[in-house]
Formats: sequence, structure tokens, C-alpha cells
Amino acid sequence: MYGPKGQSSGGGRPTAAPKKVTVPDIRARKAGGPPIAMVTAYDFTMARLLDEGGADMLLVGDSLGMVVQGHTTTLPVTIEEICYHGRAVARGARRAHVVGDLPFMSFQLSPVQALESAGRLMKDGAFESVKIEGGEEVAEHVRRIVTAGIPVCAHIGLTPQSVHAMGGFKVQGKGEDAAARLVRDAQALDEAGAYAIVLEAIPPDLAEEITAAVSVPTIGIGAGAGCDGQVLVCYDMLGMYPDLRPRFAKRFAEVGEQIMAATRAYVEEVQARTFPGAEHSFKPNGPRRISPPAEPAAATAVLEEIPPHWQTH
Repeated sequence: MYGPKGQSSGGGRPTAAPKKVTVPDIRARKAGGPPIAMVTAYDFTMARLLDEGGADMLLVGDSLGMVVQGHTTTLPVTIEEICYHGRAVARGARRAHVVGDLPFMSFQLSPVQALESAGRLMKDGAFESVKIEGGEEVAEHVRRIVTAGIPVCAHIGLTPQSVHAMGGFKVQGKGEDAAARLVRDAQALDEAGAYAIVLEAIPPDLAEEITAAVSVPTIGIGAGAGCDGQVLVCYDMLGMYPDLRPRFAKRFAEVGEQIMAATRAYVEEVQARTFPGAEHSFKPNGPRRISPPAEPAAATAVLEEIPPHWQTH
């Protein structure tokens, strides 16, 4: 579990690495095959568990600013932080495709800035593709990045980096004009070369319309079951927050409650001195034979004789 890739956790014979999910594999899901299952991940251990659980894609999202760092938005996250978490996730992902978010103000200035930032994620973050928020306004950014050989996953609808412009985390694409704009956004990103498009917090009928209008897979979050795949924040999926229940996020476990219960049990046993028990301790040395202290050695004279000129009369 904790060893390097391709090795058993017990140090035995190396295990065969599973077939890696690639960008062509993801694009092919549009024509058939099971829907794409994407989950966020931010560290080695979680990545390894989600990978072994069968996730197709692991997203190191700028959501880490909220769920890992405790910010109220994703805006403070930096490229360096995305790359740090990306390297950890990449070490844990043997099968899943690993994609990294382009954080706020790492691409908005120009297509050239977007390309440079995408290159940093690939070189320094060990990512296999990048994700970018925005519609028609970033189509040229996507085109430049893809032309350089870097795969791009697009993201439209509720784009968290625009939270203040949107007036909060609100459903997008409501109304004829807003819906038509999102369809145009998706088509522009498809034409620019994106290999997939995340649709966040939009009406399910609009998500189905967009899915039918583009040639690449759509991956929904709060967009209904008509997309070509789904994505969830791992902490939402695992029920890590007792007081946060997004409407779109199903809890597939209550890991938060289990962590708190396990911690309470640990504290109680430590305080009662019932942990660690013999089964959690190493073999004792047994009785030790302690030798008596050695006799001090006789003092040795520094000078055997006192020189004549040191003698007093």
C-alpha cells in the first residue's frame, strides 16, 4: 500500500501495473463504454485508495484551497501548490488519469500565459493533462495549449474562480439566453481541442443538450445523470464534513463520523493506558545482567621527577 509503484507493500515480488487510463481512452467513452468516474485527490494515500477503488480520473482541483487549506474560495491557490499536490497524487495513481487545475490568474492574461502555466503543471506537477475554467473567452487558450501537445479538460457552468462575478456558488444556465451561451461555450471548447468538458451546477436538461452538441465527453457535477461521466470532491463523496451537505453530492460513506469515533476511542485508551498492549509492542530485551562498576585506575604521575629548577630552597 505505501511502497513505490509496482511493488507490493510487504516488500515481496513486484505487482503488475494496471493499464493506465489515457486521453484517447477518455475520448473513446463518448462512443461507448461505462460513464467516466472522476474524483478529486490531493495526496498520495487518498490517490492510491481512490485509484485502487477504480476511479478513472483523479483531479487535483483548486478546490484544495477550500477543503485542504480552509479558505472560503479557490482564489488563493497558486501554481506551486497545485504542483506540490500533483506530484503526491501522481505517485499514488497507477491506473487513473491525473489532471491538474490551472488556478486563478495563471491563464487569464493571455493564451501565452496559459500555455506557460500549463507547461509548468506538466513539468513540475507530474500531470497528464490540465483543466481550465471558462467558455468562448478561453477557446484560444485551449487551442494554444493543445497545439503544444498538452491535453486540456474544459470547465463551464459554475466556474468557482468567477464566484464573485456570479454572486456566489449558484446554478448557471437558467433561462434561454444563459443556456444558449453555455451551449456556444461548449461547442467553442470542443472545436478548440478540449478532450472533455466539465459541466458544473447547470439544469440537467441543459447538460443533456450540451452533451449531444459536442463530440467529446461531458463530466457532470450537479448537472444530472445525462452526462458522459461524473465528478465529485472526494471529501464530499466520503462524508467528511458533518455540517456541509451539497445538494449534488451523494455521501457514499460517513468517513468523518468514523474518524471522530476512532479518535475518541484512541484518546480513551491512551488515557487509560490500555494502548499500546503487548500485541502492539516489540519483544522486550528480558532481564539484563548489570556488571558492577570497575575500580578506578590508579593515578599516573604526569612528571616522574620534579625538575631541579622547579624545586624551592
